[in-house]
Amino acid sequence: MVLLEFAMNPPDRGDGLSAYVARILDIIDRSGVTYRLTPMGTILEGSFDEVMRVVGDCFHALEPDCERIGMNLKMDYRAGTASRLQSKVDAVQRHLGRTLQT
Repeated sequence: MVLLEFAMNPPDRGDGLSAYVARILDIIDRSGVTYRLTPMGTILEGSFDEVMRVVGDCFHALEPDCERIGMNLKMDYRAGTASRLQSKVDAVQRHLGRTLQT
């Protein structure tokens, strides 16, 4: 199971990038891959091939009309099939004995 966090945008398009981010999020949402949107990027959860396919699809959606595409990507692989997207947060909250504002 892979957790992959990434942010992708065309840096040469100025400050207003929300239309490009919306295009990417539409692809992610329609992919069927489990994800969580954050203010600084998106976290995907699935097999390596699934999450990399989604990242590639997002890249190819921007490529035709963007001369530059910037991306930050980090990934964590752990053998098994159990979901970790929420369980990692739950484990920290158990240690604290309270729910965090997430």
